[in-house]
Amino acid sequence: MGSPFELPAIPGTIPPMHEPIISVSGLRGIVGLSLTPEIVSRYVAAFVESLPAGPVVITRDGRGTGLMVAAAVKAALMAAGRTCLDADLAATPTTGVLVRHLAAAGGIQISASHNPAPYNGLKLLDRSGRVLPAAAGQEVLDRYRAGSPQWQPHDQLGACHQIEDTVTAHLALVAEICDVARIRQRGFRTLIDSNHGAGGLLGVALLQELGCTVNLLGGEADGQFGHPPEPTEENLAAVLPLVPAANIDIGFCQDPDADRLAVIDETGRYLGEEYTLALCADHVLRHRPGPVVTNCSTSRMTQDLAEKYGVPYFRSKVGEANVVDLMLTEGAVLGGEGNGGVIDPRVGQVRDSFVGMALLLDAMAAREAPVSSLADEVPGYTIHKTKVDLPAEQVPAAVAALATSYADATADHLDGLRLDWPDKWILVRASNTEPIVRMVAEAKTAKDARCLCAEAAGVLSAL
Repeated sequence: MGSPFELPAIPGTIPPMHEPIISVSGLRGIVGLSLTPEIVSRYVAAFVESLPAGPVVITRDGRGTGLMVAAAVKAALMAAGRTCLDADLAATPTTGVLVRHLAAAGGIQISASHNPAPYNGLKLLDRSGRVLPAAAGQEVLDRYRAGSPQWQPHDQLGACHQIEDTVTAHLALVAEICDVARIRQRGFRTLIDSNHGAGGLLGVALLQELGCTVNLLGGEADGQFGHPPEPTEENLAAVLPLVPAANIDIGFCQDPDADRLAVIDETGRYLGEEYTLALCADHVLRHRPGPVVTNCSTSRMTQDLAEKYGVPYFRSKVGEANVVDLMLTEGAVLGGEGNGGVIDPRVGQVRDSFVGMALLLDAMAAREAPVSSLADEVPGYTIHKTKVDLPAEQVPAAVAALATSYADATADHLDGLRLDWPDKWILVRASNTEPIVRMVAEAKTAKDARCLCAEAAGVLSAL
């Protein structure tokens, strides 16, 4: 709070026009081009058609276009005969908590996550407060594409009610997973960069509850991003030096809907999003050993920690819904994705930056150590990501060629092709929306990770 922690807003850049990006868990697009009130209405109607009886929670992440999209969502819900529970500004994990707390039939979060300002979208949650699983999401997608929304007559329209308190229920659940008194005794100095998204609402309340001094950056949820919304090291270049300059113990950086968390240590070092899950796993497994789940593009750090503590480790397909499915099957004590998304079933079945904040502060307090020391103890790797142009019809041949070229690796076809060696791995997956394949490689050094991607790209270019 205060001018030392304010950055100038940056203008949005409108990418080339394209169709909405639609998946089984939601959609996103450029407002006015590929995301219009008509598209929103049809998608909402397709979603609620199969929901059980009951109201639907609506929230938004603070983008300037959120009010317009929310109006379209509410109109569609009421036209479909549903009662709206309008919680206005809230993080995606808070939406999941509210769905359960208010005994709603489902929820809709209006957000384009880390996409630039011209984008907005919808995330769909079921009655358990989790992102729709694949089968249910596919049914919504099929109905949307069929284009036959079911509207109700004038005497069967739904109503809309405002939800005033969106923070208390979620805050109470997060407080239960950490030692509040122990954290308060340390009086940590914190910085939270909400970047004008929805994270500051609960983020500040949580940090104050934990007895922290709070320096808020981008607290007004107006979508006027102070830097590009994805919390990468490059995008946070102006934020990093603020941490040591103000003698901050730890910096928390959220994406607009606050389901992802990147961390800055007390020296101003960008620990990033991959370390968020690993550090939380290290802390949880010290006290509550049990199964852990990550997706197949997440750093090996968490797998190494599971092996260290002698607990089962499971790897899912990419996607939050797939992680949650496997967590439920295996009774996991923690799960998540390497994009800074920590899922603690004690709080909810949604990636949750507030869970990450609480667990990291609890770890620092319990071990009486700075976050830099905790990070240095975790087995370190470096991830490199790239993409290669490749038509969809060539993908099967590409996968076969890679598997043949790297016969010394352990091949896994769970989601694309993942090749594992003792000290590195690479995942090659075809895009669902573009004629490309995406590559994610991890090794002990950045050079080795880049080389692995380059070598694999060379195999593909020879096809």
